[in-house]
Amino acid sequence: MDLVRTALRAAPLPAFALAAFVMTTGEADARPMTPEDVAALEQVGGIEVSPDGSRIAFTTYRHPNIAEGEENGSGTQQLKLAYGPDNQRDFLPADVNISGVQFSPDGRMMSFLHAAGDEERAVWGIPVDGGAQMKLAAVDGAAVRAYDWSPDGSMIYLLAGAEADDRRDDEAGAGFTSIVYEEEDRLNRLFAARVGAALTGGEIDVEPRGVTIPGYVSAFEIAPDARTAVIQTAPTPNVDDSYTSKRVNLIDLATGAVRRIVETPGKLGDVEISPDGRRLAMVAAVDANDPAPTTLYFADTVTGALTPVTLGAAEATVDTEFLSDGSLASIVHVGASSRLRIYAPDGSVTREVDPGNLVLTGVEAGGGRIAVTADSPRHPDELFVLNDGRFDRWTSHNPWLTEITFGDQRIYSYTARDGQTVEGVLIEPVGGTPAGGAPTILNIHGGPEAHESNGWQTAYSKPGQVAAGRGYAVFLPNYRGSTAYGTAFAKAHQKDYAGKEFDDIVDAKRALVAEGIADPARTGITGGSYGGYATAWGSTAQSEEFGAGVMFVGISNQISKFGTTDIPQEMYLVHARQFPWEDWQGMLEASPIYHVANATTPLLIMHGEEDTRVSPTQSYELYRNIKVRKPDTPVRLVLYPGEGHGNQQAAARYDYNLRMMRWFDTFLKSGDRNADKPAPRPVLPASALGEE
Repeated sequence: MDLVRTALRAAPLPAFALAAFVMTTGEADARPMTPEDVAALEQVGGIEVSPDGSRIAFTTYRHPNIAEGEENGSGTQQLKLAYGPDNQRDFLPADVNISGVQFSPDGRMMSFLHAAGDEERAVWGIPVDGGAQMKLAAVDGAAVRAYDWSPDGSMIYLLAGAEADDRRDDEAGAGFTSIVYEEEDRLNRLFAARVGAALTGGEIDVEPRGVTIPGYVSAFEIAPDARTAVIQTAPTPNVDDSYTSKRVNLIDLATGAVRRIVETPGKLGDVEISPDGRRLAMVAAVDANDPAPTTLYFADTVTGALTPVTLGAAEATVDTEFLSDGSLASIVHVGASSRLRIYAPDGSVTREVDPGNLVLTGVEAGGGRIAVTADSPRHPDELFVLNDGRFDRWTSHNPWLTEITFGDQRIYSYTARDGQTVEGVLIEPVGGTPAGGAPTILNIHGGPEAHESNGWQTAYSKPGQVAAGRGYAVFLPNYRGSTAYGTAFAKAHQKDYAGKEFDDIVDAKRALVAEGIADPARTGITGGSYGGYATAWGSTAQSEEFGAGVMFVGISNQISKFGTTDIPQEMYLVHARQFPWEDWQGMLEASPIYHVANATTPLLIMHGEEDTRVSPTQSYELYRNIKVRKPDTPVRLVLYPGEGHGNQQAAARYDYNLRMMRWFDTFLKSGDRNADKPAPRPVLPASALGEE
């Protein structure tokens, strides 16, 4: 957000000043990590620095600890306020789930989105010096999805859902519940609400003024002149349009007229407006075929002209924030590492800070203070503040992590068969690698327009330190197609399904075997989405390489995938670069189902029943082909009702983690592809069933 900020020093920092504070475990290490520990993890969610920099609002993000009997549900965020290292206070009861934290322009109030009781989500606020929360702005009959303060604090602008359709409700009540696919667009609406009375305990503005907006608006920000809004809009609410057709519009808040369209050529990421309102910082793609928005641009708000700042750099811009002097703070990922970089208004670099063994994930600023979220190999995201060239840690969630014995983690590089250097993150077994190599899991990220960083690498679907504690090595390769290595590297997989990118994965295994890290007969593979495709491919076409596989929301048939996904244009533009009908046979041969005759790898397949990105029919197809054609190959299909492209409910996440580790323990650790499958359901602790 645009807050009043003071200038940073422009001088670069000496190398000796770039160390980052990270909690170490030392002699407190006592036990390996478990799936129950994963279920208990908390981390910092959103952060916001007050206008004077004196305090930082943040949220603690967690899922219900289902392993300890907490009621099943999705992730929640609790509001807190930090004043310094380990100096913080809760501002709302733990059961008040909020999002979208901001400070009012005068810094006297924290605002947030919250749905109280049976009410729709609205904007609420609470004084920073204490007091009760109060509703500040709402839209009758619709949930507020995003909001922003006017610069003088007199107005709150609200992005809300579509107006209620009473006729449609009546039809549904009578049993007419048919859905017309992709033809009944429900567009968001923008409103302006006065908040003066609400701030003093009076009535909220019950009839906020509507503001005309074009297309489907997903995000917006009010410009410093209070007359202009910077909005991100797409032609329709379809996910494909949000990926391929999102653009920035500058609109007149009084009339709704579009003053300027900033024509970025492809995908769009973070957008920020400068304090003087004359420039935008935009993280965007370089063209329509660029797999991810990772290049930083400056855009002139009068002419719309784009000036590339990091074009061609072998890195990825992750997040940006303008400072009060017009300079820009930017989080940059360079391969598996990260940097904080400060740009002058002309795009030149004035300062760069190496955070050591931290991976920076987000940046906010206010009052001359820069705050970041960051994780490390020993903890998930925490709040850190830049202080004289180092990052001071302000929060410490999960204090029990000091009890954990961690496997050593580091960046590991190898040379692929064609000479390309490929990087990734290696976690070695707790206690070190035994002679002859350890059972090893290749954990393949999705996208493939994503990358792995040398930070926290343990989650419900990522074996990480849980596997290391059971004697496994885990390697997370940034194969071709990954971001943070430049656009050319990210495009290297295009029109080459199951080609160089998957060769990189097999070459990773061979490199680890050659170094004595991996046992060649006990190397497995897992991943979700595109990583699920890699797992399916490694368990069929390259089955001889992998002793066990765990596939999540993965692709098995490139032809039917195109016909059942909600991102067909994205598939065409940044992955296949051709439609199936242009090469039916090639698409079929790039599909794991085509290679099932080779499948001897025990394969656990898991999928959300409501997945629209990769239809669960992809998992059905692979399961049925293996089951019928290779009846002696162990295969299991697990479906998660109500889940989409990734599990959101705590019970489904915990269940996934238990199943994944049990499958690898059964087939990979033993090295026996013909072992009996584990029982269909994992044994849950009594505490998870409320029996204690």
